[in-house]
Amino acid sequence: MPLDLLRQVSRTFALSLTILPQSLRAPIGLAYLFARAADTIADTRLVDRQDRLRQLEALRGALAAGGVVPHLTALAEVQDNPAERRLLERLPECFAALDRLPAADATRVRTALATITEGIRFDLTHFPGEAAEALRAIESLDDLDRYTYLVAGSVGEFWTEIHVAHRRRLARWDLPLMKARGVRFGKALQLTNVLRDLPRDLRIGRCYLPRRELQALGLVPADLLDPRAAARARPLLERLLRLTLDHYEVAWRYTLEIPRAEVRMRLACAWPLLIGLGTLEVLATSPEFLAPERRIKLSRAAVRGILARSALTVWSNRTLAADAARLRRRIAV
Repeated sequence: MPLDLLRQVSRTFALSLTILPQSLRAPIGLAYLFARAADTIADTRLVDRQDRLRQLEALRGALAAGGVVPHLTALAEVQDNPAERRLLERLPECFAALDRLPAADATRVRTALATITEGIRFDLTHFPGEAAEALRAIESLDDLDRYTYLVAGSVGEFWTEIHVAHRRRLARWDLPLMKARGVRFGKALQLTNVLRDLPRDLRIGRCYLPRRELQALGLVPADLLDPRAAARARPLLERLLRLTLDHYEVAWRYTLEIPRAEVRMRLACAWPLLIGLGTLEVLATSPEFLAPERRIKLSRAAVRGILARSALTVWSNRTLAADAARLRRRIAV
């Protein structure tokens, strides 16, 4: 696997990946790189939307059937981000690494990416424009739930399946139950991203707050472009925060089921949950959650503190659960 490429496109994920057991790094890392490439294709707004859809379908086809690797030179040339340009240029290396995986792992990666890229395709086809003037909303809470499953809940399924296949200590897991919890884990993190990135997404034509729920508050998606609408939209924000926290509760049950001897897996699960809950706290206490200039994220110092503390508490279900409960209590919704 081109690990140097992964470090370039995501230092945070590369850090998480390096703590996993060696046998899991290649399949999980490759799944991330392909998903990131698909995202990059979809987000290259300098290229016509139909061309992007064709390139995305070519990538999906190559992943599904082991067909011809798409050439993405034109898309690569217009990337502002050098790391994303290199990712598209070096995609053939990723396919070669995928072919070198054990057959069962390669099948799991391809299956997960079929679902993830379906969610990315939804973004390209559901939202018609690239700017606030063409703003469109997801229709319903059910549609939002389906979207979060496609792009993130399915990752929880993949993560669970591949860990159970490689880690004998997980042999006693109830696989259907843990896969279902893994789905909720992924949805928790994706809804956190949706709520955190709301102002930015609105300005590229995407509203992930459901139209029907906005309508019940007397709002239309375009109203959210005015930060002063935050007070009127807050009941919906709080409803989605409660839903997200429900997903986090299940995600913590998933994490605490990981055997204590699987320290690497426990850390790789605890870190995003602790950081995600911290992010939700910032969001829940911000009266300006619609302001485009407002960056809702934890400071580097806060993240370092989470990493340092969790390295000491990862062994203890009681302490991890207490940390999660403390963060939950600070999110008053």
